[in-house]
Amino acid sequence: MSELQPRPAPQTIDETLDMLAGADYVADRALATVLFLSLRMKRPLFLEGEAGVGKTEIAKVLAQALGRKLIRLQCYEGLDVSSAVYEWNYAAQMIEIRMEEAAGSVVRSDMERNVFSEKYLIRRPVLEALTGEAGAAPVFLIDELDRTDEAFEAFLLEILSDFQVTVPELGTIKAEEPPIVIITTNRTREIHDALKRRCLYHWVDYPDAARELEIVRRKVPQANHRLSAEVVRFIQKLREIDLFKVPGVAETIDWAGALTELDKIALDPETISDTIGVLLKYQDDIARIEQGEGRRLLHEVKAELSAAE
Repeated sequence: MSELQPRPAPQTIDETLDMLAGADYVADRALATVLFLSLRMKRPLFLEGEAGVGKTEIAKVLAQALGRKLIRLQCYEGLDVSSAVYEWNYAAQMIEIRMEEAAGSVVRSDMERNVFSEKYLIRRPVLEALTGEAGAAPVFLIDELDRTDEAFEAFLLEILSDFQVTVPELGTIKAEEPPIVIITTNRTREIHDALKRRCLYHWVDYPDAARELEIVRRKVPQANHRLSAEVVRFIQKLREIDLFKVPGVAETIDWAGALTELDKIALDPETISDTIGVLLKYQDDIARIEQGEGRRLLHEVKAELSAAE
């Protein structure tokens, strides 16, 4: 018996915003609108954006808010059908064959039917997502699709068009109810138009200062309010600099949490230098901030916040 209690999808865009906010996801109206349409039209939602802006979190929040199971297919180079869709339990099949041979008088065709049955089928994320219970279709997250090759991308076309997959030994398996599909990509390569046309599209951008501050206050409620404001302003300014990898929202939350663990109530140059590894992940970027850029940005942050008070 499943512990999940499926709930109905929101009926308006405002309800969608409330649903996301109720799960501590601070979304703008554009995202809420395309998510609402995706649910109503039963179309996959294609989310593109830089790493760390909250694309994957949308699927997690949606599963939580709707009381659905979350099935995640983490994409990577070389992903194939046996890892993504299904494979046979070969060890168990061999045991079954040996047992039937030992028993004797087994017809070969009967043996084939026995070993290629549901009993020996290992369901991977794609097949698991297509065989969910009616009325409780799962949220199917296809994460970082741009990491796979074009051959696997082409394989997904049948799934996203007809929500079905073919297992040669069993035939075509079609979803009784289509899963709620969320596809994410960090745009390390372009995804083919044929796949995008099957989806609704949204670019997930970095949040503005007000929305990012609200995110920090929800995710790190124990953080000092002044500290949270300085952290957000500092990171907003970092994103304007030509860095190899600017920090995403995930890094903002991590940094605010780390500073809170250190009992900091405000930023200072020494604290930034000591904790910059939580925020930036490339040495060239860190060196640039430690060579004076960080002090300049901090001075601007302090001046702006003082002027606003």
